Amino acid sequence: MTPDVKALLFDTFGTVVDWRGSLIAEFTAWGKARGIKADWAALVDGWRGAYKPSMDAVRSHPERGFLTLDDLQRQSVEPLAAKLGITGLTAADYDHLTLGWHRLRPWPDSVPGLSRLKTTYIIAPLSNGNVALLTNLAKHAGLPWDLILSAELFRHYKPDRQVYLGAARLLGLRPQQVMLVAAHNYDLAAARACGLKTAFVPRVTEYGPHQKEDFKAESDWDLVVADLNDLADRLGC
Repeated sequence: MTPDVKALLFDTFGTVVDWRGSLIAEFTAWGKARGIKADWAALVDGWRGAYKPSMDAVRSHPERGFLTLDDLQRQSVEPLAAKLGITGLTAADYDHLTLGWHRLRPWPDSVPGLSRLKTTYIIAPLSNGNVALLTNLAKHAGLPWDLILSAELFRHYKPDRQVYLGAARLLGLRPQQVMLVAAHNYDLAAARACGLKTAFVPRVTEYGPHQKEDFKAESDWDLVVADLNDLADRLGC
């Protein structure tokens, strides 16, 4: 079905790892140990809500320079905690919370599916996470990437075309030899516009009760699969 594809690139937050469940569980345990009462689910959901606006601010003010996702997340969390009435946290505490994004758990099918796909294809993240974040996350979660591809390398955030085309260029491949695998239709649409192949994998619990979109494929993507093991089946791995 995709004979020319040599590399599979993966959106990471939500597609490969469960950011919401991981952060809520970790922060709840951490807060309990510290005697801090807080609505950690509200913090995590609000933090993710600040994700795209923070990247849009980088996009709309290029004169300020590129900031990594770690930088953006650190800037967002402190005012959000104050808004939610979470008090008594030190700068070191906020740094610890920010690094929670380095310690996320994979979905159950991610590591076995990726391990199968790696036998035939180059596999890598293509994420808005920065290089350090994605490297630490791979170590923590056991993600068997061949290399780390990050928006930081291109000084742009997805869905800017520089990210998708830059990744193909670094791999020495034509865009049509690269497939993006993602749980987000907007990401796949941007990749397709750059000539990449596309695979949709639904993660219908990514946002918990707040999920509003991406329950299903919204276009005729090259592949629509149930999970990463199904993707490996479909690609003969």
